[in-house]
Formats: sequence, structure tokens, C-alpha cells
Amino acid sequence: MSVSTQIDHTVAKAIPNGQQTSRETLIALRLILVLLGLALLSSFFVVVGAGQRGVLMQFGRVQPDVLEEGLHVIVPIVNTVQLLSVRVQSEEISAEASSKDLQDVYTDVALNWHILPAEAPLIFQQVGEEEAIVKRIIDPAVEEVLKAVMALYTAEEIITRRGEVKAEVDRLLEARLINYHLGVDDLSLVHVHFSDRFRDAVEAKQVAEQEAKRAGFMVLKAQREAEVKVNLARGEAEAQRLIRETLDPALVRKQAVERWDGKLPLIVGDDSSKLLELELDEFVKAKQN
Repeated sequence: MSVSTQIDHTVAKAIPNGQQTSRETLIALRLILVLLGLALLSSFFVVVGAGQRGVLMQFGRVQPDVLEEGLHVIVPIVNTVQLLSVRVQSEEISAEASSKDLQDVYTDVALNWHILPAEAPLIFQQVGEEEAIVKRIIDPAVEEVLKAVMALYTAEEIITRRGEVKAEVDRLLEARLINYHLGVDDLSLVHVHFSDRFRDAVEAKQVAEQEAKRAGFMVLKAQREAEVKVNLARGEAEAQRLIRETLDPALVRKQAVERWDGKLPLIVGDDSSKLLELELDEFVKAKQN
């Protein structure tokens, strides 16, 4: 047995049972009074944490003053405080809309938003806490803005001009939520997809366009080949024409004589002797000249 245990037993034996019970009761009462005092004292103060704003209410009526981060003194029963987060919050929303050419558009949106700190009392008074803000303000606003923007573009433009579509959604959504004391930090069109019927039509269109481009290329190739042949024929005809225009019979005979190897041609027939004499005379004259 330890020394402390022995002391407790000794003290218990020395004090009568009635006095021991009274002392224990007195200690318990003192402890309860201390706790009640601390609780009462703490009710005079409220702590607003980092990233929060306090909405001060007097008998349930929202006051215009915004409680910043830190320790604040309030009057119990008279004042109550509702804490709201002003940090950036993320919300993922899926919405369905129709394009300008009446195609079904399914969009998944990731929205980062926050409560405007200076206007926390107003949004709490008009809407409520964060859950009510998302359900009653943000979700309907995103769906309505997406429907309005998608109706301005065809399905093909929604794909090819995605940056422009996003910018328009940002602009309209920011203008809409500012009226409810909310700020838009960022919006992402995570996924935009269409019906199976539209995807099949797009695929068929792409195949047709590829076939049309291929056919156009073949036609262009044939046209260029025909042009090349025509130009070649024109060039040859022009060369022949120039040869004919510049051809001199005397010059031809002279070149023939200069290139003659001295051998007489073989001529068969009755007039062969006359032809031979004529040819010899011409060769001699050309040679003399």
C-alpha cells in the first residue's frame, strides 16, 4: 500500500462520516459554480475564426455591423451571432440546355464562389446559410445562365468557340450573383457533351467532308496534269512554227552538202539518171556558193 493511500485512510478515519460528506458536497458545489461562472463569462464574448464573418443579431434582428475575425464582446440573451464562411467554396453543377440549332447540350460546371465579406449580414438576412445559398441561388443561376448562353451558339460553335462561350457564361453569372452578394472566383466548363444522335451526325459529316476534300484534290490534280499537257503541246507547236518561219531552203541545201560523205544515193527507175544529174548540179552549186 502506498503512502498516499495510507494517508487517505487515516484522514477518513479521523473525520466523521457526516463531515466528510458535507465537505465533498461543498467541493462539488464550488466546482459547479466555477463552471457556471465561466459559462456565463464566455457568453459575453464571441470568437470569429479565420475566413469567417460574424452576423450580429439583436433579439433576432440582423444588425448592419459585420464582426471581423477575432474576439468580440456581446450582451448575452440580447445579442446572438451567426458565423458565415467567406472563403472560396467549390460547387459542381450539371445542367441541360439546348443549342441554337436545337441540339441537347449536357454541361458539367465547376464553380468557385464566395460570400462578399462586407455584405454577409444582407445575404444571411435575405437567403440564409451556405446550404440555402447553394440550393436557392447558385444552382438555379448556373442552370439559367447556361441555357441562355448555349442558345446563342450552334452545337458546332459551342465546341469550336469554347473559350468565347465560357467568357460569356462568366460575365452573365457574375452579373447575376452580385445581386445576391456573392462573388465568382472561377468557372470551368469541365465537360460539354451532346446526344448520341448528334455525335453520329458529326461523325458522318466529318467522313463526308474528308471524302469531298479527297475528290476535290483528285479533280485539282487532274486539272493540273491537263494544263501541263496543254502547255507542253503549245510549246511544241510554237517551236514547230518558229522552225517553219525561220527555215531557209538554201541554208538547208548548204548544210546537207557540208555533211555529205561523198556517197551517191541509190535511185531506182527510168528517170533515175535525170534525178541524179539534178541532184549533182544542186550539190555542186551549193558547194561553190
